[in-house]
Amino acid sequence: MDYGTTLNLLKTDFPMRGNLPNKEPEIEQWWDEINIYQKVQESKKGKPTFILHDGPPYANGDIHIGHALNKILKDIIVRFKTMQGYNAPYVPGWDTHGLPIEHAIIKNEKINRHEIGPIEFRNRCRDYALSYVEKQKGQFKRLGIRGDFENPYITLKPEYEARQLKVFGEMAKKGLIYKGLKPVYWSPSSESALAEAEIEYKEKRSASIYVAFEVVDGKGKLPEGSNVVIWTTTPWTIPANLAISIHPEFDYVLYKVESGQYLVAKELLDHVKEEIGFEHVEIVKEFKGEELEGVVTKHPFYDRISPVILGEHVTLEAGTGCVHTAPGHGEDDFYVGQKYGLDVLSPIDDQGKFTKEAPGFEGLFYEDANKEVTKKLAEVGKLLKLGFIKHQYPHDWRSKQPVIYRATEQWFASIEPIRQTMLEEIKNVKWVPHWGELRLHNMVADRGDWCISRQRIWGVPIPIFYCKDCGETILNDQTIHHVADLVAMEGSNVWFAKEADELVPEGTSCPSCGGTHFRKETDIMDVWFDSGSSHEGVLEAREELRRPADLYLEGSDQYRGWFNSSLSTSVAVTGKAPYKAVLSHGFTLDGEGRKMSKSLGNVIVPQKIVDQLGADILRLWVASVDYQSDVRISDNILKQISEVYRKIRNTLRFLVGNLEGFNPQKDQVALKEMNELDQFAMMRTKQLIDKVIKGYDAYEFHSVYQSIHNFCTVDMSAFYLDIIKDRLYTQPLHSPTRKAAQTVLYEVLLVLVKLIAPILPHTADEIWKFIPEVNEISVQLTEFPDWSHIEVDQSLMEKWEQFLDVRDEVLKALEVARKDKLIGHSLAAAVTIYPSTEVAKLLNQFNDLDKLFIVSHVDVKEEQAPENAMQLEGLSVHVTQAEGEKCQRCWIVSPEVGHKHPELCPTCAEIVEEHYHDLVTE
Repeated sequence: MDYGTTLNLLKTDFPMRGNLPNKEPEIEQWWDEINIYQKVQESKKGKPTFILHDGPPYANGDIHIGHALNKILKDIIVRFKTMQGYNAPYVPGWDTHGLPIEHAIIKNEKINRHEIGPIEFRNRCRDYALSYVEKQKGQFKRLGIRGDFENPYITLKPEYEARQLKVFGEMAKKGLIYKGLKPVYWSPSSESALAEAEIEYKEKRSASIYVAFEVVDGKGKLPEGSNVVIWTTTPWTIPANLAISIHPEFDYVLYKVESGQYLVAKELLDHVKEEIGFEHVEIVKEFKGEELEGVVTKHPFYDRISPVILGEHVTLEAGTGCVHTAPGHGEDDFYVGQKYGLDVLSPIDDQGKFTKEAPGFEGLFYEDANKEVTKKLAEVGKLLKLGFIKHQYPHDWRSKQPVIYRATEQWFASIEPIRQTMLEEIKNVKWVPHWGELRLHNMVADRGDWCISRQRIWGVPIPIFYCKDCGETILNDQTIHHVADLVAMEGSNVWFAKEADELVPEGTSCPSCGGTHFRKETDIMDVWFDSGSSHEGVLEAREELRRPADLYLEGSDQYRGWFNSSLSTSVAVTGKAPYKAVLSHGFTLDGEGRKMSKSLGNVIVPQKIVDQLGADILRLWVASVDYQSDVRISDNILKQISEVYRKIRNTLRFLVGNLEGFNPQKDQVALKEMNELDQFAMMRTKQLIDKVIKGYDAYEFHSVYQSIHNFCTVDMSAFYLDIIKDRLYTQPLHSPTRKAAQTVLYEVLLVLVKLIAPILPHTADEIWKFIPEVNEISVQLTEFPDWSHIEVDQSLMEKWEQFLDVRDEVLKALEVARKDKLIGHSLAAAVTIYPSTEVAKLLNQFNDLDKLFIVSHVDVKEEQAPENAMQLEGLSVHVTQAEGEKCQRCWIVSPEVGHKHPELCPTCAEIVEEHYHDLVTE
């Protein structure tokens, strides 16, 4: 007879290996065929809503690992909220306007945007953007992202652009939109103004010069011919100098050296002496800064004056405490210049070249002018020191080239009237991590007005007209709504396709002179105004969504970007923040903590991971990291994640593979009828549910990951599943104890599959098909397990947890015996335990210790341990080879093997005899 006929060895079609790269696309195709997104939404009709609003990625290029981190985090949240019982629609979006797409068209198609018609150029930009929308859409779906990909929001769509224009109109109506001549970040490489959110700081080598401004009228304080010393790292701005700022409360000293007398801040005198190389310094006089207001110096090489003015922006961190002031090239310079009625001189054109307003330097690129200005200062004897420094300098985040501050006429959104409301709204938002609140608060508190105009063509037009006769600006509800309606019907191309007179409402006339001929604004809106209007263009526009959203989730760079622009436009229009909570994540680094770059060759491409390992491995990595900080990823890290995945999958496979013959409707055993081991496993599962759901709720997915991993490897594989193999493989199919174990397996399987579903959706749906007696076609249509009916018996849990500690000690002794080749499998061992009084009291509460330790024989002796026993925590253990023969069915070693059957132990002999009898009877 085949003694294994009654063994229920692992039986399942669920494959051991995931083969995820091949299997996942089949599952995704099935999701598309059944329209899983729509099915999930239909199943949640009437439920409370949870709205996660998607910050739109830019439609330019393939997705990178940062995109994958972001989208997977969002998907995990949407999925777990759905399984918590919420109606959680997810509408993906794309940002599609702006300079990078213009650059891509110009570079790829080798065209000059100034030589091609605006409509043709814009259409090429549109087609390029939409091609990447489709490409990224496929890449996101391959990550297992579930959303309304058939109806995404795209910022170039007419309906979106029209609502954006209405946001602009509402802000204009409230007096928040104005045109002004102010210094803004200007990118000569892009020939456009930039917002602060479009700036990144990189190291740059700059000239460092000390310059003497000769005093021509000391106002009785400073002698004529003495000098005020300034320091700057932008020599090219000296032609635009109109004043010198000093702090009213700082102490200043006039000191004398062989070459003359010089004024600097007292606290910086030693630093200046060292830098310039002055020796034998004699202090002539000291002043408070406020005493020097009105002193007149002359420009080093132009025939004009540079008065000394007072400014609170002056610091003692570096330089001389006397600040070269060019109102056309610095924000602080501009505001202090306004206070003193200075001109706003900015002798630089759009390409960064000097104009005729800077005699002697006309036509020079500003960077090249650094050398020429320095040479000129040396010629006139005003250059005290030339050096070079490396420092963090603002760059255009798209072209990666340095930017300058340049005063130009731009359209601005005024922040001051709404600043306090924005700060109050920030307090009402939940921030994860909590420091996000302070970060955005400080940004809003310190920011100036928002420059919203760009000198480009691919974007949403600023819907403003000018009277041709008198130059009056035409900006009112009627014109804006009329343009918005045209854009809603025809798209923003209409602005570029028609003349101004065709775009204004019929009967429009200039409110100043009555003129009826107009020209239109040529600037477009900042792309941050585009995406920042999505609360109106998406949340308010879509029936299934609402404003405010429950959550915005983006990278930490978006405090200065989308979080900020969305708050600004929303508060301006509604008086409220567009979000109830904001969650930010860090950046992705390589395994050594370095920023990824092509030059370093350390770029990790998500598509490559998906093709080689599968999307669920990448998703499991996302769940494993503390994403609120910067996160690391490498081949070695992914290898470790793959091993964790294998352990989880093998646990699931064991669970489903041992349900052979189990009918959940007929065979389930009630908790109270189970033995303590089974009850302990069930209660451990209840604790897992509570811990995992708590982790999901707190957005602490690494906690979810750790809990599930530990449960599968420690609680299940290394303990419960290992112990019950004897029951599963040797007990009769209809044995009550076997059915009890299968009940646990079935319940644990349902729990695990549901709990992993937000993180490992492919795997969860793959195994769902193998679970008996489930009604839904997908685990995504179910909800998280509710085990509120199961009470955790704390005394039972404490007892078994203490036993687990003891068992760990016994296993250590068995492992030593195995390494010493005393035994092979643990069932070849007999264990004698010499416990402490406390451990003895614990062990006496347990039956079948041999089965719990998975050995053939256990003795507990409350006496002094022999010297050859292994000393452990709270007990000593002596391992020997078990006496007797090995049962060919259950592998136990016992002297009783052969008593009832030549090759079986008595228990197995009875089971086989009964089974054989049943077969004959049937």
